[in-house]
Amino acid sequence: MPTSSSSVVRMRRSGIRELMELAMEDPTAIRLELGEPDVPTAAHVIDAATRDAKAGHTGYTSSIGALDLRTALAAKVVAVNGLAATADDIVVTHGAMSGLAMAMNALTGPGDEILLPDPEFPNWRMAAVAAGAEVRCYPTHKENGFVPTLADIEASITPQTRVVVVCSPNNPTGAVYPPGLLAGIVALARRHDLWVFADECYEAITFGVPHVSAATFDTDGRVLTFFSFSKTYAMTGWRLGYVHARDPQVQALLGQLAEATVACPSSVSQRAGLAALAGPQVAVADAVASYRERRDAAVRLLETRGVPCLRPDGAFYLMVDVSAATTDSTAFAVRLLAEQHVAVSPGSAFGLGAEGMVRVSLASERSGLLEGLDRLADLVQGWSEVPGATSDEVGPASAPVMG
Repeated sequence: MPTSSSSVVRMRRSGIRELMELAMEDPTAIRLELGEPDVPTAAHVIDAATRDAKAGHTGYTSSIGALDLRTALAAKVVAVNGLAATADDIVVTHGAMSGLAMAMNALTGPGDEILLPDPEFPNWRMAAVAAGAEVRCYPTHKENGFVPTLADIEASITPQTRVVVVCSPNNPTGAVYPPGLLAGIVALARRHDLWVFADECYEAITFGVPHVSAATFDTDGRVLTFFSFSKTYAMTGWRLGYVHARDPQVQALLGQLAEATVACPSSVSQRAGLAALAGPQVAVADAVASYRERRDAAVRLLETRGVPCLRPDGAFYLMVDVSAATTDSTAFAVRLLAEQHVAVSPGSAFGLGAEGMVRVSLASERSGLLEGLDRLADLVQGWSEVPGATSDEVGPASAPVMG
């Protein structure tokens, strides 16, 4: 039989998903590993999508998305993000990650390097490898709240670098990058002639710290911004995202890739997206307030139990330091699931910078979240080396941190 010569064979699976599949085998597990809102999509969104589907909105749309949705999204980008935009600057995608993957394919080739923050969202690396690109990382130190420095980013750039990825609010750390840093990153990219891919899927979820789009500081169209309906509107399964891209060539390339892969985003999901944008936003504000309250309760519990964590300013994740038990976060996550029936994402899934930590989703039912963290603390404090609790079972391959 022939074998694959695709770069995809170099792709390693996400440690988040591998842990999730283990957790699915345990019906009693408290599920804190996935970043998915614990509330359903708003009723008015579902009702509108149902009504529009019955009215016949079930066929193909433009590969870059229906004009009415792109027009509404351009208005949102202007009003909410403070960016210049028309419908032509918006490409609707099959989720934000699909948009990122298409952009990597459109703008990089074999031998080009894509710079990712460490810790990283593992799907970025997977998409870069699939595109044939090489991956390098720039550090974001725990001691600095996982916010990078310009010096560290610039030191990571080589002659092969083509793209620098930034994510604010950040997955997995919850760090929100200050405006001065974002302005500096864009200026750095201009000086080295790089693209900036700004993953802003958690734009609506910040806790007393404003979100600022990196493209605010863009003067020549080198910043592509990736947005999602998944987290803001609890629409993970609808698979709907969008890219703000001012360069006409980029817009055309993304459209061509959409034609070659998904044909077009789901027409029913696009109608749901229109309803989400146009409808009441109170559910978004309520969700953010709930995540903030859960964050505060979770941090208090861990402080009481003597387990350090990083207090996030955005997104809905909590990075918990388990290095007092072991620096092998995968072994810790596997054992936590097996012994305490709690599923978390091992820090190793996000790169070396998160080793010795685990990621906990705050978008989980409150009582389960706190019970799961209590059990996590029990394991940290009762840890003893057990033969067989190794990282071979799941995922790739510190000092206490308080925020």
